Amino acid sequence: QVQLVESGGGLVQAGGSLRLSCAASVRTSSSYTMAWFRQAPGKEREFVATMWSGALPFYADSVKGRFTISRDNAKNTVYLQMNSLKPEDTAVYYCAAGPRVLYDSSSLVSGYDYWGQGTQVTVSS
Repeated sequence: QVQLVESGGGLVQAGGSLRLSCAASVRTSSSYTMAWFRQAPGKEREFVATMWSGALPFYADSVKGRFTISRDNAKNTVYLQMNSLKPEDTAVYYCAAGPRVLYDSSSLVSGYDYWGQGTQVTVSS
């Protein structure tokens, strides 16, 4: 069982930045795919970014150029640097992990086995 704990959410003005962190309870290097999803009120959970170990990241079009996913395998931690934040980025952000995530499933909620509890990000206009 993998436990994921997110941190770093908060309230920020439009145009500002936040950095989210997700700490995993087990070693996630080399075999786990790590990702970020988000869920706004009344909406379905949606893909934000994913990163296979040793591979280039993949982003949703809505955040491309503004968000950066990175991972520190030595610390079992994945990060999401969010710049140029917009009010429409307001959501609960979830960290996800999976040991065998296929490329075709990498942007799907069903592609991941483990989830964190979420951290709230609110962007004011």
